[in-house]
Amino acid sequence: MNLSLSGTVVATHQDGTDLDPLWSPRPFLHPVTTLAGTTVTELAPADHRHHLGFGVALPDVSGTSFWGGRTFTREHGSVLLDNHGRQRHLRTLAQGPDHHTALLSWTDPRERELIVEERALRALPLDHRTWVLDVRITLRNTSDQDLSIGSPATNGRPGAGYGGLFWRAPLGPRPPAVTGPDGLRGEQVLHGASVPWLSLAGTTDQDAPWTLLLHQLTPDPDPWFLRAAQYPGTGPALAWDRRRPLPRQTTLRRRLRIAIADGHQDDHPALADAVAALT
Repeated sequence: MNLSLSGTVVATHQDGTDLDPLWSPRPFLHPVTTLAGTTVTELAPADHRHHLGFGVALPDVSGTSFWGGRTFTREHGSVLLDNHGRQRHLRTLAQGPDHHTALLSWTDPRERELIVEERALRALPLDHRTWVLDVRITLRNTSDQDLSIGSPATNGRPGAGYGGLFWRAPLGPRPPAVTGPDGLRGEQVLHGASVPWLSLAGTTDQDAPWTLLLHQLTPDPDPWFLRAAQYPGTGPALAWDRRRPLPRQTTLRRRLRIAIADGHQDDHPALADAVAALT
């Protein structure tokens, strides 16, 4: 399944069924490209083989990893456990050239369903060099027990509160520049900041400049997990420093818009406003 604008494919949906079980198999988008064709996602890079383009990944749902790789434990640190879950496509609810809505089943290693997710993706035009990916997710606890969402941070590793909607960008010749609202700049400042948006401006190994601006459409934004120097990756964190309860039959909703642009943008606040104003 592809997402297209005016006949140009800008994102390809992968179902993840062929992935290594240790990567917590799941659907994801890759490649995602700018309008000019520059790829701005990364798949299974050498530094983190379980980073899969753009998607939804949680490292700890009541002990099950939907992130892949090692699990951080308070007793033994980062260890490889037999705790990897899987996200499977159940059915498509809506589909067109520029949109796709699907139901996904999240199951634990014993194939017991924990969560049913509705994931809606839409491509929106913005200007001649920018398009916007609009993402809505709904996570419903369909198990027979109360669940909670955790992270390495909630398990004892400070600052590693990752998990949720996550974008892995490609490595370039230098780390991307990171910008946020109110003049905030840099990884050290924006990592953990509960601000509505942040942007990454990078360059590929082929010297193609790109900009990503991720905007949370919520009155109470989650803290941002952010990496720039080590590798380019970011996303709002659902369990930044404390576990998030998900009682049985309750629902968690999130919405994120990502502006995907050729070149380096001059006015990030104006771009953020334009992204939020799209209908």
